[in-house]
Amino acid sequence: MSKTVVIDPVTRIEGHAKISIFLNDAGDVDDARFHVVEFRGFEKFCEGRPMFEMAGITARICGICPVSHLLAAAKTGDKILAVQVPPAGEKLRRLMNLAQIIQSHALSFFHLSSPDFLLGWDSDPAKRNVFGLMEADPELARAGIRLRQFGQTVIELLGAKKIHAAWAVPGGVRSPLSEEGLQWIRDRLPESRQTIETALGLFKQLLDDTLKGEVDIFGQFDSLFMSLVAPNGTWEHYGGHIRFVDSQGNIVADGLREEDYNDFLAEAVEPWSYLKFPYYKPMGYPDGMYRVGPLARLNVCDRMGTPDADRELQEFRQRAGGRCATSSFMYHYARLLEILACIERIEQYVDDPDLLSSRCRAKAEINNLEGIGVSEAPRGTLFHHYNVDENGLIEKVNLIIATGQNNLAMNKTVTQIAQHYIHNNDVAEGFLNRVEAGIRNFDPCLSCSTHAVGQMPLHIDLIAPDKTVVNTIYRD
Repeated sequence: MSKTVVIDPVTRIEGHAKISIFLNDAGDVDDARFHVVEFRGFEKFCEGRPMFEMAGITARICGICPVSHLLAAAKTGDKILAVQVPPAGEKLRRLMNLAQIIQSHALSFFHLSSPDFLLGWDSDPAKRNVFGLMEADPELARAGIRLRQFGQTVIELLGAKKIHAAWAVPGGVRSPLSEEGLQWIRDRLPESRQTIETALGLFKQLLDDTLKGEVDIFGQFDSLFMSLVAPNGTWEHYGGHIRFVDSQGNIVADGLREEDYNDFLAEAVEPWSYLKFPYYKPMGYPDGMYRVGPLARLNVCDRMGTPDADRELQEFRQRAGGRCATSSFMYHYARLLEILACIERIEQYVDDPDLLSSRCRAKAEINNLEGIGVSEAPRGTLFHHYNVDENGLIEKVNLIIATGQNNLAMNKTVTQIAQHYIHNNDVAEGFLNRVEAGIRNFDPCLSCSTHAVGQMPLHIDLIAPDKTVVNTIYRD
């Protein structure tokens, strides 16, 4: 007989998802599936809108990732206008993206994931959240909140809003940074650097002491990795070209252009999820599984390009035992390292007079009827593809979202965790949390990937060989 277990509090993922775990006759796991059950429709209702509105519209796909869509849409608009963005405009866009990566990674690590690391996988679920962390370690919780605030405030200083700032536009940005805003950034940089250095030291200590098993269990497998990279191989978050590497760090493809993404990316569809399954086309489906995001960016690049982040990357690779870290659990480590790299780059930017320049936008009419823009969102490589008519009205939109590109890897991670913990039809609350934590490795943004408004429950079905549900665990 089926059994329902209701667990509070609300799960710490963004979006509405379900996991089905298929058992064999012995009650052990044969397979597991991560379903995304929100409907994808955002691309369709953009049709007919002016291209110039797309940056403001697509930013509203998500309240967590608005900057990512804002910049990808603006870059796509650059292509349709056939303009070169002024140096000040590109630097200001880069500054906002660095701030976006900081705030998003800080949210993921301190608010969503660190309660597991610091309070325990099997701790009281009513306290296993950021409020429990505040009680257990108020200084660390406060520092994490302040670090995210730093990123959010930089976004606000540039775009006048922390969320959905309609600031980046085709051709550049609407306005430069103010002197007062620049001084605020200078004043807050030392505190932000201290916080990330503390967090990195703490997480490395946890890897040495209590998290060794998670590295082996939470998504340890070979795959391809994809991200943008600068022409000289340096870590990149805004420009450059696309590179694929394998799990040993060997370059599979390099110098790829976003305009040619249909040549190397394809999307499969499964009947049990609204989220598509992108894969590397030359290797086919599902062998062409690849991962994107902070872990991929560290595996793909040759260097970070700033002194302290380069030293941390060297240690990161030593801990991984080679050029590439293949455990999805190492996404958490990669996020912290990227925050350090972003802070270092902002430290370099604050003395650049271009940040105050009013020459930050190029203007033009519609010169191309198609544009493809790419940028690195916190969760990975983001593609925007628009077709327009002679008046600049959108005829077709395709968005390839980072979370979707990690879909095959998320499913494999869930299966690996389930096979390790479930035996004889038995599942405990701590298992549910570990499955959620496996998904949180990727910091998925399901509203981005399916473009829908939804609640945030997660439920797990255990399915016997005869297809009957033997256990259901549900959070709402």
